[in-house]
Amino acid sequence: MSDRTQRFIAEVGRFLVVGGAATIVALIIFNYLVHGFNTGDHAPLGNEPILAFVIANTIGMCISYYGSRHWAFRDRQPVHSDGGKTSFVVINLLTMLIPIGCLAISRDVLHLDDPFSDNVSANVIGLVLGLIARFYLFRTFVFQRPISIVEIYDEPQLDEQADPEPVSESTPARGRSIGGRAQQPARAPEGD
Repeated sequence: MSDRTQRFIAEVGRFLVVGGAATIVALIIFNYLVHGFNTGDHAPLGNEPILAFVIANTIGMCISYYGSRHWAFRDRQPVHSDGGKTSFVVINLLTMLIPIGCLAISRDVLHLDDPFSDNVSANVIGLVLGLIARFYLFRTFVFQRPISIVEIYDEPQLDEQADPEPVSESTPARGRSIGGRAQQPARAPEGD
């Protein structure tokens, strides 16, 4: 497996752990605000599930930014001077529309207002769709990985393009050496 693939898999894993922690916090807050943990009529925002979702996920967004910036995408520099906060918030607010749309369809179109339906629509279907969108957008617009000159020369297709003619023992080597130190071309003897 290439280094690039290993880094990608590690990033995905860290992103999922951070997102999972933020989601658990948001899920608990959302369910408390909308359903009151089965306390009946004592749910603070029982009739306002979308507002409750926005509040819960704003708190989750703060957790997600910290974890993404300092752990999930730690090898990538933020694109903007504010550490990527503005882009992060804009992307989160835009992708929050996905689960909000799922919740609105469940509540307003299908008339499902029980805890199971709310959680499946917003926190399962909406979460998965939003997660995919956020991962792509964060990697593309918030935390870009700088290009390393070593990686440029490690790409096989670039090696083939850089050295189209075969190298023989009489031809001086160009670029990087595969079998140790590159041989230096022979010098003409200095003399008389």
